[in-house]
Amino acid sequence: MRLVTVAGPPSCGKTSIIARACRQLQDAGTPCAVVKFDCLKSRDAAAYASAGIPVSVALSGGLCPDHFYATNLEEAFTWAQGTGAACCVIETAGLCNRCSPHIRGLLALCVIDNLMGIDAPEKIGPMLRLADVVCVTKGDLVSQAEREVYRHRIRQMNSRAVIRHINGLTGQGCQDLARLLALAPEVDSVTERTLRFAMPAAVCSYCLSEMRLGARYQKGNVKKAMFVQGLATPAAPEEDDDAAS
Repeated sequence: MRLVTVAGPPSCGKTSIIARACRQLQDAGTPCAVVKFDCLKSRDAAAYASAGIPVSVALSGGLCPDHFYATNLEEAFTWAQGTGAACCVIETAGLCNRCSPHIRGLLALCVIDNLMGIDAPEKIGPMLRLADVVCVTKGDLVSQAEREVYRHRIRQMNSRAVIRHINGLTGQGCQDLARLLALAPEVDSVTERTLRFAMPAAVCSYCLSEMRLGARYQKGNVKKAMFVQGLATPAAPEEDDDAAS
């Protein structure tokens, strides 16, 4: 079974483009299944079900969604195999921009949109820098010049990825994405495979439901920032002489 990981910030259009691309694959005779890892609530199951794609949604609750993903990936893979799918897509919430759910040797997609800001590619981190394919959505809402600049910023962060502009509402570009998914490597199991980047360390007192603030309540993996007085003080705005008079 082919296994593809899809990551990206919230509301960037992951579900829309994956549902359309998987529908293209199914129409071509390749059965698909999708596993969605999210946090508190997800309506994505309805979108996949309406496209005729078997879907299972797993909610992490109070846990980091990508840590939750890593500890449940074997079971998700087994479920997808049970549906008879030839291609399984794992869609993750990707909320902190630091995590990277991509797996070595398997196809990795990152989805971002043109409305995130010109510096977004630099901030997203490993899930963009280590992706094989970067899908850019909402390009119809910006100018051609903005799309070109944004594409250049993506290329600065990831020089080897295939970049595709896709419209999740109209489906433009989804057929090309389906062809890329069809080229994903096949795998018998995810056991013993490795992530492309380490997950963030997250074992502290707040991970164990501590709610009180203060250094005395902070234990475990705690990182303190340095705040130096007198540095980076914003200059006072210049006063308009006419307004002052």
